[in-house]
Amino acid sequence: MDREDFLNCLCEVLELAPGSLKGDEALEDVENWTSLAVLGLMAVVDEKYNVTLAARQIAGCQTVNDLMGLVRGGGAMA
Repeated sequence: MDREDFLNCLCEVLELAPGSLKGDEALEDVENWTSLAVLGLMAVVDEKYNVTLAARQIAGCQTVNDLMGLVRGGGAMA
């Protein structure tokens, strides 16, 4: 999984302009980060990267980089 690809994918889920996210953003500060965004991310990650995430796993993430690490790890909790 390419870093830029993931960030752009997340921007799309959040309906943000491509390139808006750099990775170090706190999720609580990211525009449009809602429970619907979590569901959208779960669906996109499953389809695009073949990684199944649970909402509780995503809830354990504090930053965009944490989300990326979770997906890179195949959904395994660190």
